[in-house]
Amino acid sequence: MNKRTLEIAEETALKLYESSTSAFKAILEDTFGRKFFIKDITDRVKTYEDACAELDEEPLNESDLKSLGFTDDEIVYRKIKTITKALNEGWVSDWNNGNQKKWYPWFEMSSGGFVFDDAFCAYSAANAGDASRLCFKSRELAKYAGEQFTKLYSDFIL
Repeated sequence: MNKRTLEIAEETALKLYESSTSAFKAILEDTFGRKFFIKDITDRVKTYEDACAELDEEPLNESDLKSLGFTDDEIVYRKIKTITKALNEGWVSDWNNGNQKKWYPWFEMSSGGFVFDDAFCAYSAANAGDASRLCFKSRELAKYAGEQFTKLYSDFIL
């Protein structure tokens, strides 16, 4: 079987991607990278596994961690940290910068159970309940994380 090389300009690849089959999209993503086609991080990270892929990390082996004595909430915390890191795309909070906003999802208990309520920000004050390592660079990301990953936050908090 003869092999041939096909060169595709980036602009053409973007146009082809929109109307391609999933198989051809996979080829284009292998060639150009998924980030090239799916620019918005909230479109790329829908699950913990997506966050791991975004960071080129292996998902946690929960069985191994449990055998080492990790509790369920400790495992979930590590998952939320991974998701937060992926969604922030390299942004790291600077707790020495009192002018930098740090956003976090806010949850409450209601008659419907544990629910996402809103996203809030803090500047330099980090309350223990705010989980300062789980803050986001924008209100939109905090809101997205709270809505998309409510179950994980519930498993961690409750």
